[in-house]
Amino acid sequence: MEFRLLGPVEVRCNGQFVEIGPPKRRTLLAMLLLANDALVTNDRLTDALWGEQPPRHAKTVIQGHVSQLRRLLQHVGPVTIATACDGYLLQAPSEHIDGERFRAAVAEARTGDGAPAGIPELRKALALWRGPALAGLCGTPTVVAAAAELEEARLGAVEELGQALTAGRRAEEAVAVLRGPADRHPLRESLVALLLDALLSTNRQAEAIELYHRTARLLGDELGVDPGPAMVEAYDRILSPPRAARRREDTHRPGDLHGQEAADRQEATRRQTDAYRRADARRQADAHGQADAYRQADAYRGAGQPGAHELRRPLLLPRRPAGFTGRKRELAALDAAVRDTAHDSPICLVTGPAGIGKSALVAHWAQQAAADFPDGVLFARLGGFVDTAPIADPAFVIRDFLGALGIQPDDIPQNTAAAEALYRSLLRNRRLLVILDDALSYDQVRPLLPGAQGCATVVTSRNRLESLVAGDCARPLLLDRLGPGEGEALFARILGPDRVGAEPDAAGRLVRLCDGLPLALRLAAARLAVRPERSLGDAVEELRDGQRRISFLAVDGIDFASVLRVSVDHLPPDAVAVLRLLAHHFGPDIDVAAVAALADDSPDGSRAVLERLVAANLVEERGHDRYALHGLIRLFARSLGPAPGGDRLLPLLDHYLYAALAAASAAVAGSQPCCRLPEDFRTPVSTPVFADREEAMAWYARERRNLVAATAAAAAGRHHHRAWRLALLLWPLVVQQPGADWEVPLGHALGSAVELAEADAESRVRSLLGWVLGQNGRYEEALPYLLRAPDLARRADDTEGEAIATANLAQAREALGDTNLAGLGYERAAQLARRAGSPQTEMLTTYYLARYHLLNERPAKALALARHALDLAPEDQVVARRAMLLDICGRALATLDRNGEAWDHFDRAGRLAEQDGFTADAADYYARAAAVRPRTAGSDAGPRRRLTRERAARPAP
Repeated sequence: MEFRLLGPVEVRCNGQFVEIGPPKRRTLLAMLLLANDALVTNDRLTDALWGEQPPRHAKTVIQGHVSQLRRLLQHVGPVTIATACDGYLLQAPSEHIDGERFRAAVAEARTGDGAPAGIPELRKALALWRGPALAGLCGTPTVVAAAAELEEARLGAVEELGQALTAGRRAEEAVAVLRGPADRHPLRESLVALLLDALLSTNRQAEAIELYHRTARLLGDELGVDPGPAMVEAYDRILSPPRAARRREDTHRPGDLHGQEAADRQEATRRQTDAYRRADARRQADAHGQADAYRQADAYRGAGQPGAHELRRPLLLPRRPAGFTGRKRELAALDAAVRDTAHDSPICLVTGPAGIGKSALVAHWAQQAAADFPDGVLFARLGGFVDTAPIADPAFVIRDFLGALGIQPDDIPQNTAAAEALYRSLLRNRRLLVILDDALSYDQVRPLLPGAQGCATVVTSRNRLESLVAGDCARPLLLDRLGPGEGEALFARILGPDRVGAEPDAAGRLVRLCDGLPLALRLAAARLAVRPERSLGDAVEELRDGQRRISFLAVDGIDFASVLRVSVDHLPPDAVAVLRLLAHHFGPDIDVAAVAALADDSPDGSRAVLERLVAANLVEERGHDRYALHGLIRLFARSLGPAPGGDRLLPLLDHYLYAALAAASAAVAGSQPCCRLPEDFRTPVSTPVFADREEAMAWYARERRNLVAATAAAAAGRHHHRAWRLALLLWPLVVQQPGADWEVPLGHALGSAVELAEADAESRVRSLLGWVLGQNGRYEEALPYLLRAPDLARRADDTEGEAIATANLAQAREALGDTNLAGLGYERAAQLARRAGSPQTEMLTTYYLARYHLLNERPAKALALARHALDLAPEDQVVARRAMLLDICGRALATLDRNGEAWDHFDRAGRLAEQDGFTADAADYYARAAAVRPRTAGSDAGPRRRLTRERAARPAP
């Protein structure tokens, strides 16, 4: 077993990846591993998992995660997690944890004889790193601080290795070791100083001088400080002649060859050093043209004085968009962003998917906001997502801006850095608006930012440009799709209010079919505007055909498919492949684990690709690790390639199958699996683990539509062994919500079971389908399904299945008035469950039998049966069934006039049902408790009265 913290947090056993679970569980394990053999308190774990906003039951959730980790590690050997005081203590051999091995190797290097002696140990230590430490965990301050501490230790080891290599006359290796970390940490002066020494030792003085000045400028720009002693001393060594060359030969005599060589070397070194000094002076004075740029800016700013030039007030406004409507909230947000007094030079990033109306919004706003910027407006279309023109080069944009400001062409510096410096210096102490439309990347935008107090910048991009937010504190404004009202108003601006008002329902459907995207709405309206004989309803019918919808949204020179294609063209191949797979996914959304199964990738790899698609506004993130495609993007992405068919679908079906089996087991603790996995089942790369019923039922709620769609896809693809199992594994959700439409997936499952001619599969599906119909009062429809189920189970030698099928059939007969046959059926079902050796099933069948006796006025018999059933399984298992049995006891006791005992049983039943999510049942139990409530009972009935008032249709477990 190997625990890996120095990169993405992983557990490997015999070289195989072990799925730990969700990020919070990985975070908890990482915190315990970092403190190996030391107590980690619950408070620290809470801070690591949730930061400043922990849930009310954080300690309980932590206990659940610890329980799952113990289960995961129980076969690992000497790795244990002990409960101690108010926290937990993990004990594992240090050689099993890469962080411990790293520290040990660094410590061993420091005890070596001489610097070079530690080089192998330091290389061994650094080889353990696979990326940023603690990657993939919760981003709380506690975790960030722990990762920073590990990163600091790594950089310390890098510096020690670089220093040892340079001292050991292996400077070329030192440069290779130091350069990458120095590039990633350009403000770490100790690291840069070591790299300067290594470059000097390899006779790369010019490169070292350039590195020094680049770092000095960065320190000044970012931190407002000068280089510290370590860098200054290293720089002095670069500019001073080598010590060997400065040595004077006091015994030098004419004809002494050794002394002459020394003198020659000394003279050569002096000339070389002078050259470096002159080059350095030129760089400081004029290499980037900043001195001249500032002098030029001062000359232009001093207009009206002798020798000064006139600085213009540019007004490069984008064209006002025709027919603009709505967006009041977004316009107000944009206004607030550029007037943000917390920033000297505020930046607003307007982002969203293709066709959302970013450019139109900013153009409309700029027409009104221009008056607030007395020194003018600069506008540039950067062409990041236009396939008819090249992407704008920032250097050319700056030249255009300088020209707009009144700089004569001959006065514009040819050097790009100098032109950039002139541009920024001219904007000092001015109030000017800069609009950068359709940006592709942060690198394209950053040179164009004014950075001057009083200036504001608005950037539009399909990409989210997170670097602009992180590096320049831009305030993001993510545009949403137009709602029905705004979309219909846009239609009315183009088609006229009368035509839209005549078909309001069709107009609303058109807005939905166009995803509320202004560009798509304009294209659809344009098609209708030039075809007055066509109704909006006709357009709705045409757009309903997914294959024709994209082609419908096109007019001369503009088509929606081309607009989307430009976005896709900027993606790497792996992102395009995942986008195509997502488009063909059968459900409304998808989580990372399912994407990993679909793409045959690791969860971390899939998450990285999905983040790239989210950043490009092609995929929408819906909660943690869940993603979805909107309709038009989905339709377009399907054109990128065929749907995965045949065996390509199996990994995804197996993912849902495995997850549903785990969820069913956690949802009803102690229950027996309703089916076995198929013989050709393949375990997914990422396998979910559920801590408790709450987690499992939350997963069911999130994945319900995907599981129903997976059942249909499996049946359609003739993966019948998976289709019936997927439907059957929905049973914990079916039991909780029997009123929902379960007939469709169960119908697919029954068809697959019949196709396979598997008696046990057909029996179980018929039994569940019949039960669902019965719970919805459709017992006559249920009876044909239920009549065959017991016999099929008997043929399959499935005694437990026969017991359940017999009990469900007895329910239907009882509801249809055949009480004698129903009673016999309940008796036989209880006997079969006892013979099957399944306590949980025996509890259920005995409940039905006890209820039957209670309804037929035999309360004592019902009480005895219910109490017997309660003893069949531990109290923490099949909680909902225990609640039902406690209710039977309470009703029997109330009939026997033992109200005190009855109240206690009803109250316990209500608490258990409420705990398990059966709130309607809980309301019933609390209502019965209130009816028999003795005066000595407690006064905490408020929540129960509320549950009684809010009761919904009761779902029977």
